[in-house]
Amino acid sequence: MAKLSIRDLNLQGKRVFMRVDFNVPLAPGGQEITSDKRIKASLPSIRYALEHGAGLVLASHLGRPKGKVNPEMSLKPVAKRLEELLGKPVKMAPDCIGPDVEAMLPGPGEVLLLENLRYHAEEEKNDPGFAQQLAKLGDIYVNDAFGSAHRAHASTEGMIKYMPQAAAGLLMEKELEYLGLATTNPPRPCVAILGGAKVSDKIEVIQNLMKVVDELLIGGAMAYTFLQALNQPTGKSLVEADKVDLAKHLLEEGKSKLRLPADHVVAAELKAGADSQVVDSIPEGMMGLDIGPKTVEAFSTAISNAKTVIWNGPMGVFEMPPFDKGTVALAKAVAGSGATSIVGGGDSEKAIKAAGVTDKISHVSTGGGASLEFLAGIQLPGVVALTEK
Repeated sequence: MAKLSIRDLNLQGKRVFMRVDFNVPLAPGGQEITSDKRIKASLPSIRYALEHGAGLVLASHLGRPKGKVNPEMSLKPVAKRLEELLGKPVKMAPDCIGPDVEAMLPGPGEVLLLENLRYHAEEEKNDPGFAQQLAKLGDIYVNDAFGSAHRAHASTEGMIKYMPQAAAGLLMEKELEYLGLATTNPPRPCVAILGGAKVSDKIEVIQNLMKVVDELLIGGAMAYTFLQALNQPTGKSLVEADKVDLAKHLLEEGKSKLRLPADHVVAAELKAGADSQVVDSIPEGMMGLDIGPKTVEAFSTAISNAKTVIWNGPMGVFEMPPFDKGTVALAKAVAGSGATSIVGGGDSEKAIKAAGVTDKISHVSTGGGASLEFLAGIQLPGVVALTEK
């Protein structure tokens, strides 16, 4: 699935419409950005386009305004922060389509940030008329918003039909390179670590990864549904009762690869500093809240022998000590393994940050839902629509 990259384009004197992911968290009131990580993630593509003589139109959604103008979800604070990071002016459009926006279109070396795409309901509906209006704003299309690539919206998929070329930005290119490696031909042994609360969220991921990996290590609350499928006691741990038969089927399908926790950190209730103990078998009235030391050791050994590690989801309630130890220990094992390591966004990213090992991970995905769908073997509309090399 080799897609055209921004590196393959002649940008000199062209106006580039770049879909970015500036869906940043804002403090109440919508005036102050609380994390600029997503803005910084697209800086390489933005700088690349400007250095190669392009005028740049940037487009993003922010929050869920549901097709209505909501000043608390304006991209104005993003324009201000981007201006500081770039060290050059960033014009802020009053809307994302229409004559007022077209009158502001940038020349070479200039940057225009469009207002929130989702102020228009037509964005999420992938409306062709709206897509055409967006397409009028650029000569070339670049998508650097991997986190939105699993959505078939006007700015991620619909408008590409009306553009002569559609390429991946540098961030998108990196995502496709690493996630593509993980799901097609990874260096072996290849170990996947899957955690989180629900089997139902990861069914397709488990099924797809079982075809690719050598070992699949299961932790987090989803492990208890599998343990119940093996008739092991789960106490009052979180179990998806309606998914126990599915878990049985997955265990049969992947019996040589699936590995479950051998011991658990349990407590009578979920609260910070709760009295906890380590058990091999979960007693009545107790809930499993983290993997135990035997499991940490066994999983860490599998990780240390790996050449590729894919990780999505924590091993326990890691945001609440003392139930963070298993997740932090595995994060350190992944960082120290020397393997090519690919970590899905969201909670897994918070876990490696908590362990202080982010800089030792090969690739941290910027798209939680998008990376999960990619790992599940689902084609992403925003990637499929890009021009083939």
